[in-house]
Amino acid sequence: MKLGEKIRYLREVEGSLRGLNRPMTQLEIVRAVRKELGGAGKGAQKTTISQSYLSQIESGARPHMTQSSRALLAKFFKVHPGFLVDDPDGYHAELTSDLRTTEGQLDVWLLQGSERFAGDPEVSAVLIKAAREKDTRRCLLLLGAILETPGLADRLLEALQPGLTPAGSRHYAAGAEGRRIR
Repeated sequence: MKLGEKIRYLREVEGSLRGLNRPMTQLEIVRAVRKELGGAGKGAQKTTISQSYLSQIESGARPHMTQSSRALLAKFFKVHPGFLVDDPDGYHAELTSDLRTTEGQLDVWLLQGSERFAGDPEVSAVLIKAAREKDTRRCLLLLGAILETPGLADRLLEALQPGLTPAGSRHYAAGAEGRRIR
């Protein structure tokens, strides 16, 4: 994962932890850092960061942070400073020993997917909603069960969002076997 992706992910997590049900904006991060860490005392450690600096990091225009900025953001987000660098090519943190780790991996995967599908705001928003669920694994298992039940997906979609599925569209009851991935 690239540094910019990590910062976006941390803004998402921080917004969720603070009960916002959305990612914190870059400006909200800047203000929170200033408010919560600005009075950290006199010393060599930086106590502020700018919104434009965060924007440059997230966009990739600035691929690396200064050591003082990394330390400041690590302290704010409560992560190890070593987390705030690009992962080496081929790096994977594969810790699948318990369900909590699986939940975290699913959430990261869904949030990365939401970024990849930013051009389709509806799909992107759904991926973010799934990542915000307390039990992401259960959410995906429910989706699987819905898709395994012939016609249920179309009936639910029509009941929850009338008119979204035009007449004559794909109906899972009529050809579900041919489209199912095994």
